[in-house]
Amino acid sequence: MESTRVTTSTEHPATLNPPDASNLSELMTTGWRSKTVKQEIRDNFSRMLAAGEELFPGIVGYDDTVIPEINLALLAGHDMLFLGEKGQAKSRLMRQLVRFLDPFIPYIDHPDLPIHEDPLKPISSLGRRLVQEHSPEDIKIAWWPRADRYAERLSPGTKFADIIGEIDPAKLTAGVSMSAEEALSFGLIPRLHRGIFAMNELPELDDLVQVGLFNILEERDVQIRGYPIKFDVDVMILFSANPATYNRSGKVIPQLKDRIGTIVQTHYPRERDQGIEILQQEVGSDLGGEYPVHVPYFMYQIIEEITNRARQSKYIDQASGVSARFSLANFRTIVASARQRGIVHNEKPAVPRISDLGHLYASSLGKLELDLMGTHQMSEKQVLDAVIAEAIQIVFSEYIEEHGLAEIAEIFRGGVRVEVGDLLPSRQYAERLQHVPPAWDRAFEVNASENEAMRASCVEFILAGLYSLDKISRSQKHGKIHYET
Repeated sequence: MESTRVTTSTEHPATLNPPDASNLSELMTTGWRSKTVKQEIRDNFSRMLAAGEELFPGIVGYDDTVIPEINLALLAGHDMLFLGEKGQAKSRLMRQLVRFLDPFIPYIDHPDLPIHEDPLKPISSLGRRLVQEHSPEDIKIAWWPRADRYAERLSPGTKFADIIGEIDPAKLTAGVSMSAEEALSFGLIPRLHRGIFAMNELPELDDLVQVGLFNILEERDVQIRGYPIKFDVDVMILFSANPATYNRSGKVIPQLKDRIGTIVQTHYPRERDQGIEILQQEVGSDLGGEYPVHVPYFMYQIIEEITNRARQSKYIDQASGVSARFSLANFRTIVASARQRGIVHNEKPAVPRISDLGHLYASSLGKLELDLMGTHQMSEKQVLDAVIAEAIQIVFSEYIEEHGLAEIAEIFRGGVRVEVGDLLPSRQYAERLQHVPPAWDRAFEVNASENEAMRASCVEFILAGLYSLDKISRSQKHGKIHYET
């Protein structure tokens, strides 16, 4: 997992470079003091909280629910479990905790040390000997950036040796005792001494690894192959899990559950506008370029409502969840379809339409798990079609209630027949609808009367909405859709 260095807004640029101290003597003159990783996080978090800084940038919809629980856990010095369905920003939240670490911390720079030892409080036997047997001027110091002090692991396939360690046969051959610390080859957690370690999908870990983790959480030491090696590992441990598996009996050993300090329960956006804010945040920079795309707000609403309907559908297994990535993938698909049309017909900007939703099979199938007890033999495509139709009806009904679209609907009562399709040029829509009533612009808050591509998108929305309310008929042939009264 590649990390990105995170900086806080109040840091002076000089703090983004490591200090000048290059040996222990110079470090001691700076007044630097040792802290545990949780003390370090609590101090930086407290400073940022007091300064009124944004603590979790880019996290939407959690201000009154998830964020307060994380704040308390950081102040309490707890290890945490993030419990929620897929696509609820669990990994993003865990990675953001890196920003509460110091920009750099010093460590003893020695090729034989397997971990980043605190120069003032080494925990390995070799580290302690170096400090005891050499003068401070001879002990080299290097600086560890906070971006490198975070690591995460996905549970499936993870072995004890991967995260705890193993006896190194080569060292035994060289004559090192099996019960000595020097015989060990350390895994991720010991190597992340003074950092943050995250384990994704905790219930998928086998029992042996869970026992090793519970021992680290309780005693902060390492036991490998039954040999109790006292090794005071200083690490914050984070977990993520899905409630359906975490709460299943026997998936997580009780001793490990008991030692997790705080369980943070995540959730999907409570309001559609929050989901749209997440969409705009994630894809805003993708809409420009040589062939820009302008997305009407009602298309944002429909994409997010499709996700909301999927999360409530009796045909979809809700225990597995419907990820925020479902919305994101679908949104990028309609943007790509609009951009393709813009390139082919030289429409700038291109504007997504309802007909672009016809490509959502590619980005949706595989992200939905059907409830085999409730589908009644419906295919995944049929379930998706039903979800899309329901989303269009809901959003269109809201526009009717808010704006009153009788004037617009009147256009189609005069026997107009309109052909729509994702590759049809926007001018064909304009030719069929020469007159656009003033209510059009008021309802959609777009310049539909002057922009052909925007008008085409509005036309399709009205047509699909009227069809969803049984006001007009629809027929489909050769990939084209015809609406008529």
